[in-house]
Amino acid sequence: MNTVIEVDRLVKTFGQPRSLFHPKGRRVQALKNISLSLYEGETLAVVGESGSGKSTLARILVGLEHQTSGSVRVSGQTEAQWKKHGAKAFGQEIQYVFQDPVASLNPRKTIGETLSVPLKYLKQMAPAQRTRRLAELLEAVNMPIDSLACYPHEFSGGQAQRLAIARALAADARILVLDEPVSALDVSVQAQVLLLLEELKKQFSLSYLFISHDLAVVESIADRVAVLYLGELLECRETRQLFAAPEHAYTQNLIASAPRIGVEHPIETY
Repeated sequence: MNTVIEVDRLVKTFGQPRSLFHPKGRRVQALKNISLSLYEGETLAVVGESGSGKSTLARILVGLEHQTSGSVRVSGQTEAQWKKHGAKAFGQEIQYVFQDPVASLNPRKTIGETLSVPLKYLKQMAPAQRTRRLAELLEAVNMPIDSLACYPHEFSGGQAQRLAIARALAADARILVLDEPVSALDVSVQAQVLLLLEELKKQFSLSYLFISHDLAVVESIADRVAVLYLGELLECRETRQLFAAPEHAYTQNLIASAPRIGVEHPIETY
């Protein structure tokens, strides 16, 4: 099985400048020697509570942040090697889908203008080609063609997320990093978007790195699950194995705390 993302001993440290309360400054290690791989055609979920380093990892993978040490290879190449191919090459290999779909779309541009950007600058398509491709993208995410003339605020959260996914697909990227892609959506809409992601994965031969804190969502979509806690990778295993017999105590507590139908949770009183 081909490896499309390989992370080796990744460290990310954020520094705080000196201040009255911290005269020596303060350094926070967001990621601590993380090593994991994403395989071709796979959905790898990265789970953990807020502050565990999930989004920091995602942002490093797509080049929005830079690691302090360690290496990241996307389709076998480091960031420096991708730069040799030009600024556009990396964007045609990996794309990012943000948590807040409406905020991730430019409010001053129509959907047609937004979706045309990767087609024009990454794919260098002529206007006639862009028109055909825009229609194909909207069909792929089950959105009407007249969406192209509308602005982001005219869509529901679920519709906006479909359009954000279409924008990621416009570059023909083989890898999508999905950062909490359904957390801002209603439960019924979540199911629709998750089903769409599964269909697109098969249709376009995609690989997903799926960031989430929702274990029910993860259990339904992921092939493997990596568990982060305070920047450390505790375990990474196949989804069924992890949910059936989690090895680490933190993972056990994380799964036990997730609400399940037919399982009562004690109500704490103070």
